[in-house]
Amino acid sequence: MSPARDRAAAFCARFGLRIPILQAPMAGACPPALAAAVAAAGGMGGMGALMSSPAAIGDWAREVRAASNGAFQINLWIPDPPPQRDPEHEAAVAGRLSRLAGFEVKLPGEGPFVQDFAAQVEAMIAAGPAVASCIMGVFPPEVAARLKERGILWIANATTIAEARAAEAAGAAAVIAQGAEAGGHRGAFDAAQAEAQCTGLFALLPQMADAVGIPVVAAGGIMDGRGIAAALTLGASAVQLGTAFLRCPETAVHPAWAAALAAAAPEDTVLTRAFSGRLGRGLRNAVVQAFAGDLAPAPYPVQRALMAPVRAEAEKAGDISRMQAWAGQGVALGRAEPAAALVRRLWEEATALLP
Repeated sequence: MSPARDRAAAFCARFGLRIPILQAPMAGACPPALAAAVAAAGGMGGMGALMSSPAAIGDWAREVRAASNGAFQINLWIPDPPPQRDPEHEAAVAGRLSRLAGFEVKLPGEGPFVQDFAAQVEAMIAAGPAVASCIMGVFPPEVAARLKERGILWIANATTIAEARAAEAAGAAAVIAQGAEAGGHRGAFDAAQAEAQCTGLFALLPQMADAVGIPVVAAGGIMDGRGIAAALTLGASAVQLGTAFLRCPETAVHPAWAAALAAAAPEDTVLTRAFSGRLGRGLRNAVVQAFAGDLAPAPYPVQRALMAPVRAEAEKAGDISRMQAWAGQGVALGRAEPAAALVRRLWEEATALLP
């Protein structure tokens, strides 16, 4: 076997997979049906649990297990420090969103606007996934120790070599190399540094693979077998795809979002803090443009709270110009096909190209 095939085979053996493809844990776009389909095909399903209550985490895991005996990951955000609040700035943001939405966007109150992280950790451990994953940092030592005791493998998201080394030192079993092409939120450990840490995947990946002794999973812009084969050749042991799954029927994203994905070109995606206050890549629309100039968004998670009523009304109206529509730069290569068929097709395409 070739080194690329050897790495993929070793990763699959350790993580209980038949195909080294992970479904990205996309908060708000990861229903149990999607994860179950990916897992049934031999890949790894995923839950982005950022916005999920502890009860919802347990329910999600039970639904996936009822539909598939395959592997899945549950992903949590490492909490940021409490944001610095600025009532005057928040009022300006609310005013701009009000003009955009056509109704009054009220100030969000005291917060905290996020789920209780400790309670989410307890629910995740109780759910007993094959893999626990994290983004925006590393699990605290006590959490890492409990995962190890339960036999739950831990994968950490990293956007730089330094972050990957920190994850390895903290006990992660593998690391995600998140390139700047990736849709959704950037995983920078320091939120303020996210814009400065936007290395493309195929520059980041081989350097990260050389820098750490744990498997590296490639993420960002990978949409077909060519991308998978290239990532494995450059040192990855597996790949993680998000945008590639958005048009699958099991994902069931809003029809307006799905239609926009089908029509999008690479240059239609942009990095922005407009939707949540954290840097992420999505389709350029009126919300993005509203915060592309003189007014910065509020910090995370205040901006997400301010945007919540705007998003809800936009989804009700089917108005993509005001929706949160994450997408990676590979969006134009996406297809609307069942998730299991997508996983199998992509791996067939990749193996045909690997030596």
